[in-house]
Amino acid sequence: MELHVVINGRKDLAEQLYQQLHEAIGSGRLAAGAQLPPSRLLAEQLGVSRKTVSDTYATLTYEGLLVGKTGRGTFVNARALQPARQHTATGLACAASLAQWEALPSPMRHPTRDSTLRYEFIGGATSRNQFPADEWRRCTQDALRRIAQNSGFYSQPEGLPALRSAIAGHIAFSRGVNCRDSDIVVTNGAQQALDLIARVVLEPGCIVAMEDPGYSPARQLFMAMGANVASVPVDEQGIQVERIPDGTRLIYVTPSHQFPLGMPMSLPRREALLARAFQLGAIIIEDDYDSEFRYEGRPTDSLQSMDTRGVVTYVGTFSKTLLPELRLGYVVLPPAIYGAVLKAKQLTDQHSSTLPQWALAKFISEGYLLKHIRRCHTVYAGRRERILQRLAGDLSPWFEAVPTVAGFHMAALCKVPVNIPLLIELAGRVEVGLYPLSVFFHDAPVRPGLIVGFGAIETLDIDPALDKVRDILQQIG
Repeated sequence: MELHVVINGRKDLAEQLYQQLHEAIGSGRLAAGAQLPPSRLLAEQLGVSRKTVSDTYATLTYEGLLVGKTGRGTFVNARALQPARQHTATGLACAASLAQWEALPSPMRHPTRDSTLRYEFIGGATSRNQFPADEWRRCTQDALRRIAQNSGFYSQPEGLPALRSAIAGHIAFSRGVNCRDSDIVVTNGAQQALDLIARVVLEPGCIVAMEDPGYSPARQLFMAMGANVASVPVDEQGIQVERIPDGTRLIYVTPSHQFPLGMPMSLPRREALLARAFQLGAIIIEDDYDSEFRYEGRPTDSLQSMDTRGVVTYVGTFSKTLLPELRLGYVVLPPAIYGAVLKAKQLTDQHSSTLPQWALAKFISEGYLLKHIRRCHTVYAGRRERILQRLAGDLSPWFEAVPTVAGFHMAALCKVPVNIPLLIELAGRVEVGLYPLSVFFHDAPVRPGLIVGFGAIETLDIDPALDKVRDILQQIG
């Protein structure tokens, strides 16, 4: 480590050293846990006696700012007090804006590793045991070799050509998306894709129409940009198009697997939505977050594949098929907004990290992704079937499943009054993670129930976990 100490003259050497070390620790220039030079070495460098340094170290240790570790040396105490800072923003000109951001809820924030429960029914998460670590490691090693051969310049904001080509081929095959490589921008997850589209389409006061219930992080994003979010109810066919208000500039939908209820949007409703968007001059965001996993019937092509007027932006992610931590997503853009979104991407973060981009390009082109999806499909289908059996069996007095044919979560609606907060609290005490459906309703009447994810829980854990849920339901009546 670098330690900057200046000794002026030959007076009060210990006091000079003490004051400078004390100030460095207090200001954070010497961070908690940092190791100080041995007393003999520092004394030689400063031209002072070793006793001067040793005494200073001893004083700071007595005050709790340093800690000695036998056989290792002297370190800045990790529990050393840092200088007090103001914890209020009332004196700042941006206080009102800060308060609005802090007030935003976080209904889909995932637990940390330390707070994860034994049995997790959280939505939007996958089982780490399903991740193809060996194949991904080989692809990452290839990516490192490619990066070592590159010029060292920044990459393209739209993403690596190899990855965009691989994505275009994959989504054309799996989702019927009609696109070219040049229509795709690689993003840091689907959430960044939503952010980029909203940045270039919206202005404060614009109307955004979205499903209610719906994906809360998208709603909060649009509201944070100053938009007026119009809640549009859904029924068994999807969003009720006739209730999209005049003046709407952006429409957010999840047509293949409505979030959170799970039903697909019907063909007539899709046609009506496209016509309404064209009439309004609005852009549609099609969030196709997990529809690569389909369990019944013929796969439904994307809404984007039906778009002949250039109004649909198709947002996809690899967080659901691989791992959320990879933060890799993409957006297929109509020509009218492609240039603006590309500029927004460049200004936001220049480009997404190229290491995972190279790795994912090889992972897709070598066929590993489709192989992984087929393997996961079998696993998720088994988990889904077992949960449906339990909901139709011993859990049927309390819950019923909303019919869904894709993804890896389902909604379980209450058939009788159930104290959902109490159920979730008691379940947590026995290591079962349950999550309420109510947080995804905004203006529409809340339909009480649970969102039941089966991506993160292991198959053999489903029955023991649901046994505990059943027992709790019986106890609370």
